Amino acid sequence: MRDLETFQAALGLKEPWFVAGSRFDAAAKRLDIDIAFDKQALFPCPSCGAADCPVYDARPLTWRHLNFWQHQTYLNARVPRVRCEACGVRKVSVPWAREGSGFTLLFEAHVMALVPAMPVAAAARMVGEHDTRLWRIIHHYVDAARARADHSGITRVAFDETAARRGHDYVSLFVNLDHAQVLFVADGKDAATVSAFADDLTGHGGDPTKVAEVCIDMSSAFIKGTTAHLPEAEITFDKFHAVKIVNDAVDAVRREEQTSRPELKRTRYAWLRNESSLSTGQRETIESLSHCNLKTARAYQIRLTFQALYQQPSRQDAETFLKKWHFWATHSRLQPVIDAAKTIKRHWDAILRWHDTHIANGILEGINSLVQAAKAKARGYRSSHNLKAMIYLIAGKLDLLPST
Repeated sequence: MRDLETFQAALGLKEPWFVAGSRFDAAAKRLDIDIAFDKQALFPCPSCGAADCPVYDARPLTWRHLNFWQHQTYLNARVPRVRCEACGVRKVSVPWAREGSGFTLLFEAHVMALVPAMPVAAAARMVGEHDTRLWRIIHHYVDAARARADHSGITRVAFDETAARRGHDYVSLFVNLDHAQVLFVADGKDAATVSAFADDLTGHGGDPTKVAEVCIDMSSAFIKGTTAHLPEAEITFDKFHAVKIVNDAVDAVRREEQTSRPELKRTRYAWLRNESSLSTGQRETIESLSHCNLKTARAYQIRLTFQALYQQPSRQDAETFLKKWHFWATHSRLQPVIDAAKTIKRHWDAILRWHDTHIANGILEGINSLVQAAKAKARGYRSSHNLKAMIYLIAGKLDLLPST
């Protein structure tokens, strides 16, 4: 009897529910706790809330609970259906589990505490369940939390794509720049993703016309989507993507030149890194090759100079600086550099706008690193549906309070 009282207290059961018995199978390492309700109990209608509805019948159900030490624990109860004069026969909700779940609320809370920190498959092994059952828990709480999310104050957004799996499968992340929070994840990386974000924003109390600032790369799809679906947003091109365009030009020059200049082989990463991050060996390589009249060395200097654009004290100074850089780059006789300079020219105003907004996708790059690290630990996800749920879980700053 004392054991039953202990279980009752531990489970927090209140009238009319009580622990009626328990069974322990040492060989199976399984503990079953039987829960019952007073025979004369009346319940409120789960649909309309009408009080004192009589029990119509009861059906047996079982829920997986937190382990008792190393033993798997299950709660068993006959769940009553009540007869409501207004609604007819309805099944009562139990206080220890949500409707339709085979797990108790405490078990689900334990799972939700584990999965942000480890792969779902590892969490499944730890709790002794198949990972597909844990994914159902994750999707329920993520979907419920997203349904409660309020995006009414969103005015500044960054977005970029990230690889969903090997090949050409992508998802696009839309991030609140003011709170480093993933607001929405869309399949693909085309203009339709911006339309989907605008619809989702509206569905969570936001207003696409109130989005005043957007930070993106130079993707024509994102530009088109922003113009069409976030009509009041001013675009700032992410400075890291702008630098990457010039960086890629340096690498293209190196690849072309190394066919005739073998000393350039195995020097790729030295030319792509910033001076401050060069290793001792890379710095010595750059210094020694800088005196060899290399096209790559000239392209490298043009790239370093371009980065100084973001140290200019004002937009006016930056524009003067960029005009001089553009003239130098387009007269460099290095075709990849010339092509990069033309790309910069086509996006001139949105690049210079950084000096007005000082916004960049650094926050998004950090989130992307978390996503890729989680994906690597999990060795990928079987579906983009699972990947998106995990992104929301680790970077969506969701309110995951248990719901019943």
